[in-house]
Amino acid sequence: MSGPLVALTGATGFIGSAALRELGRRGVRVRALTRHPGPDADPLVERFTGDLTDPGSLRGLCEGADALLHLASCVSPDENLCEAVNHRGAVALAAEARRAAVPRVVALSTAAVYGPGPHSGPDVDAIRPAPTSPASRTRLAGEAPMLECGAVVLRPGLVLGAGDRWVVPALAELLRRVPARWDGGRGLLSAVDVTDLARLVTDLACGPHAVPAGVHHASHPVPVRNGDLMDTLAEHAVLPRAEADWPWQRCLESLRLNPGRMSERQFALLARDHWYASTEVWRAAACPPGPGVLARLEEAAPWYRRHVAPTA
Repeated sequence: MSGPLVALTGATGFIGSAALRELGRRGVRVRALTRHPGPDADPLVERFTGDLTDPGSLRGLCEGADALLHLASCVSPDENLCEAVNHRGAVALAAEARRAAVPRVVALSTAAVYGPGPHSGPDVDAIRPAPTSPASRTRLAGEAPMLECGAVVLRPGLVLGAGDRWVVPALAELLRRVPARWDGGRGLLSAVDVTDLARLVTDLACGPHAVPAGVHHASHPVPVRNGDLMDTLAEHAVLPRAEADWPWQRCLESLRLNPGRMSERQFALLARDHWYASTEVWRAAACPPGPGVLARLEEAAPWYRRHVAPTA
């Protein structure tokens, strides 16, 4: 079978599965890293049994590949597990990519490496990472070996869409604990729909425009206001509409009085300015960024209504 071959990690994850669908839509052959052997149900997809925590098992993953898409990550409070997957796994994967002389490497990181904020529109070169969690610390560490093997490293902000198990579920919990519009809903957020991010990583991996190695923000170029995001989710019956409007200090008091899974830092991440200049990578890849997450929510809303616990 002819055509480009892309080696892919994270094919069963939220972003990786969207990328796998986009690659298939374009007829691209994929060699997908998987921890469990099984039949190749799709003629375009070859399952490659291995594990990022076992460097020897990665031998051959990139053999003959035109690109490597590294989309796997571990998001856990377990520092050792995050280190094994996000950092040491990236070191092993980068060594395999160099051994196989893969022409293009694209690796997914996260804007969470910048820490608490608030942040209002910096370019990559204008802000220094200050990660605070095991996941963000080790994902930042994992960027270095990827860059050393010539990768385009992407730092998206909030990723929404069908399959999202963090952003909208977190908003739902926080709205239960702080039942109001948060500080006027004025916080600006970097966000991207998962299908648009999948288009971007696919263009970077096998599109006609090769993008030089380096770190890029990878959200939609236009940030979204927290209040507009919450209103749109309410319009699609995913979340209830907040009627009151509370100043920030009252929001924090309510959060503290109503304990839950989400921390005060995570609340600030979703409610206050956390946006990063993201135009350059879309331009460099000649990939239209699409209409943005608010316009995409209508398509994702049925999935969210099935999977996000009612908040009323």
